[in-house]
Amino acid sequence: MRIFKTKWFQRWASKEYLDDDALRRTVAEMVAGLVDADLGGHVIKKRVALPGHGKRGSLRTLVAFKADDKAFFIYGFAKNERENVSQKELQALRLLASELLGYAPAALAMAIEAGEIVEVSDDV
Repeated sequence: MRIFKTKWFQRWASKEYLDDDALRRTVAEMVAGLVDADLGGHVIKKRVALPGHGKRGSLRTLVAFKADDKAFFIYGFAKNERENVSQKELQALRLLASELLGYAPAALAMAIEAGEIVEVSDDV
């Protein structure tokens, strides 16, 4: 399974000290069926624990996810910042998920080269 993050998500994750190891663990949990909410349109809500905080003091991520294929971390927020996304935001995120998960290999390579998408390496 290939794991990616959007340019926006990468900036946000860096500010929150959320590293690629945590993203890989999160996707492994999702593959095992552990998700917080399926928001439809291949958008999954998943809590990510920060080191030393556990999941109660965790971040919320929204992931465009297609089992046995790809995962794109597209949005994130701290629980104390907001409860959830609005219906309008969710509609936009579903459209984004559809677009990202539908990328042909050449389009994905172009997005990576342009810096709009960053692949999470397999290095552990």
